[in-house]
Amino acid sequence: MNPVSVFDLSPAEKLQLVEDLWDDLAATPQTVPVHQWQKDELARRKANLQKNPASGLSWEEVQSRVRSRHGR
Repeated sequence: MNPVSVFDLSPAEKLQLVEDLWDDLAATPQTVPVHQWQKDELARRKANLQKNPASGLSWEEVQSRVRSRHGR
């Protein structure tokens, strides 16, 4: 009997697998590697937001932009 590949799963099963993997990673965030360039980029963005708070977007604005780009 051949093992089941993730490519053989239904879309619903694939989504459940992704959710399970995400939950597993989220349970131990300290084990997820973060590269120095990522830390530097986060620090740059944080400094920019602190200098210019109006440059940030509300969650509602972000959702609206994503929906308008993707027709939802």
